[in-house]
Formats: sequence, C-alpha cells, structure tokens
Amino acid sequence: MKILSCNSNRPLAEAIASYLNIALTSASIRRFSDMEIFVEIHENVRGEDVFVVQSTSFPANDNLMELLVTCDALRRGSARRITAVIPYFGYARQDRKSGPRTPISAKLVANLITTAGANRVVTLDLHSGQIQGFFDIPLDNLYAAPVFTNDIKNRYQGDDVMIVSPDVGGVVRARAIASRIDASLAIIDKRRERAGVSEVMNIIGDVRARRCILVDDIVDSAGTLCNAAEALMKAGATSVSAYVTHGVLSGGAVARVTASPLESLVTTDSIQATEAVKLAHNIRQITIAPLMAESIQRISEERSVSSLFD
Repeated sequence: MKILSCNSNRPLAEAIASYLNIALTSASIRRFSDMEIFVEIHENVRGEDVFVVQSTSFPANDNLMELLVTCDALRRGSARRITAVIPYFGYARQDRKSGPRTPISAKLVANLITTAGANRVVTLDLHSGQIQGFFDIPLDNLYAAPVFTNDIKNRYQGDDVMIVSPDVGGVVRARAIASRIDASLAIIDKRRERAGVSEVMNIIGDVRARRCILVDDIVDSAGTLCNAAEALMKAGATSVSAYVTHGVLSGGAVARVTASPLESLVTTDSIQATEAVKLAHNIRQITIAPLMAESIQRISEERSVSSLFD
C-alpha cells in the first residue's frame, strides 16, 4: 500500500500516513509558467495499491486537475489499484438541475475522476447521498458523526443538550448524532414570505434553557448558520454551538462567525484551515485522520468499512 498526497491538504495526508506508520510516496506536483500542472512520481508504483489524498476545495479547479493528472500518472505507471481519497468532494452541491439549461456538475466530476483512472473513491459526508450513484466505480462515503459524537460527549457531558438541524434537508444527519448521544432533536424551518423579504426562522421543538448544537455538512458563507444561532438564542437557548463537517468558510464567513452568537464552530480538517480560521477565537478543527486511515487500511486489506460506524 502506498499513500500519495497532492497539494490541497498535505497536513491531513501526513497525519494519515503517520497513523498507518508508513511514509508518503515521493512525488512532485508543479506548474509550468502558464500554470499547467505537471506530476512526477519518484517511486515505483507498478502493481501497488495506491491511495491519493486530495480535497477538491478552494481553488477547486486547480485541486481537481491535480487529482486527475495524478491518477493518470499512476495509471500509466501500472499501479494495480488507484483509490481517490477525497475528504471534501467539491461540486457536490451541483447534484441536480436547479433550473433550465443548468449542469449537473457533480456527475461530470464523477466521470472525470473515473476516466482519469481511479478504481475507487473514498469521501466524507457527501452533500447528498445520490452522488454515490453518479460513479460507475465503488465509492465509500464515510461519516464524521462518530468523531463529532466523541467530542460532544467529552465537552457537554451532563449538560442538557439539544441537537438542531439548520434546515429540513439535514434532519437525517442531525438525528444520527442525536440518537448516538441520546439527545432531543429540533429542526429549523426557514422560508421567505416574498422576494426581498428576509427569511423567517420557525423552530420546531422547545429549545428554552437548552444548550443547542447545530449539525450540518457544509458551512460556506455561514449566513444560514449565524441566522439560525440568533433565532435559537431569541427562542431561549442558553448557548449555541455548531458542528459542521466541511469548513469551506469563503468570503467574509470567518468574520461573520466571530461576530455571531455562536459559542463555537467545530469543523473537521477535511479542508486545510486558512490563517483566518486559525486565528478565530470561536472556530476550531478536529482531525479525521484516524477515521480516514482506518478506512484506507480496511480497503487495502479487503475488510468491511461499514463496520466502522456500527
């Protein structure tokens, strides 16, 4: 087994390799003067089981292209099996036609990864489950729920906790964590009465005097999350925190979070933290390296991955 890291999240790849007690495969990924990507692998990979770690986060197109070119290099180097380990799968929100003459980019990206030479994909908390069906190769969709559950138990032991889904679409994810820690579940129903009028947040469930924990898969602009936190505080919650798998945090998201009522925003290291995220007083990352490493080990040894979540 070999683990190769592209450039999007090298610290996570190093942590995975360290957990498995193996060295990262030596490779160079560089750019020509016109920004073309060139990949050169400095070790023999013939007949090897190779795992390529690369999140397709910002800059999404560059990171995706790195992954594709690396897979092609491995395929032409006669690797026995190539597994694309994509902790954050970019373009996942474009999983259906949102209007006339719009693309389904998640399907396009799935086709690109397959054509480039990947034999298998490992990812974490896909935005929507149907993306698994976009691939014609095996895909393992891991869940951050066990990592979040352990952290919640350690930090909120004995507190009156309520898990909250920030929208109706995330109820299944929030319920999974609520059932693991034996907590109640609340749901925020948001809607616009008419165009140009701000969203009305209706809270389904009694959050008064409860420590509320919002659970979601992606935080991008953080607008919905911060609005939900304000609505919960107005409804009588004693505190509001959030656990979100992928901390995209684009634009002014970090400033929005630091100025919000959120006591803390916890994300995984599926996306490498920017300097602004590291300096934010109420944002922290917890690692998914052991989870990813364990799944990689099991795939290499042809053992069950789903039993990780039993």
